Amino acid sequence: MGSERGPESEIGGAVNMRTERCAAVVVAAGRGTRMGGSLQKQFLDLGGKPLVYYALKCLQDSEYIDEIVLVTGAESIDYCRREIIEKFGLSKVREIAAGGRERYDSVYEGLKRCQDADYVFIHDGARPFLTEEILKRGYEAVQEYGACAAGVPSKDTVKILDRKQNVVETPLRELVWSVQTPQIFRGTLIRDAYDRLQLFDKLGITDDAMVVEEMGDHAVHMFLGDYRNIKITTLEDLTVAEQLLSQREKDR
Repeated sequence: MGSERGPESEIGGAVNMRTERCAAVVVAAGRGTRMGGSLQKQFLDLGGKPLVYYALKCLQDSEYIDEIVLVTGAESIDYCRREIIEKFGLSKVREIAAGGRERYDSVYEGLKRCQDADYVFIHDGARPFLTEEILKRGYEAVQEYGACAAGVPSKDTVKILDRKQNVVETPLRELVWSVQTPQIFRGTLIRDAYDRLQLFDKLGITDDAMVVEEMGDHAVHMFLGDYRNIKITTLEDLTVAEQLLSQREKDR
């Protein structure tokens, strides 16, 4: 990665004098076993383009992102370069890295390629409805808190169960959020946390915020994402995504 600083740009008619360098790690190495079929979910067709294209395009166009590392399966690197990066002119994608067995392994591979970044935005490639508004809120939050994650307040009452599926606790709904990506961190914090993680049992690690909570001894702030910022995990999700994309095109 280059070491030049973030660019000056115009946001809302005002000059943005951002000096921090911001990198995005897009994780697209999942197998998508719940989808069925042989095609990985991040490459499924959505509106005539591979699913992962939409997150990459948003980051490409963002005022808050200087460079992108795409992490995918080793067998998909050539496809991504040819059919996504080059085809759609995604020039901010500086490197395509081979991911690991688990999501945290893939993120770690991406972080190794962001050594110069002041802030790192980690995003799931299977979340196609990332927006500039989410990135803006996240950028402002990470400047203040050093570690933050997109999310939305839970619409449902949540029950905490024991191993026998008996209710042991009902947390206050106003304190329960559903976590999304991007999850954004000061570069030194997230790299150090992942370095430490390699020394411990990773069982139970489900997201990057948890790595920082456990390994970085640092509070993670939640900022407002978007209820439309869904993750495509099942065929039903893909149907919803098609409807959301159609509505977004109509609104433009």
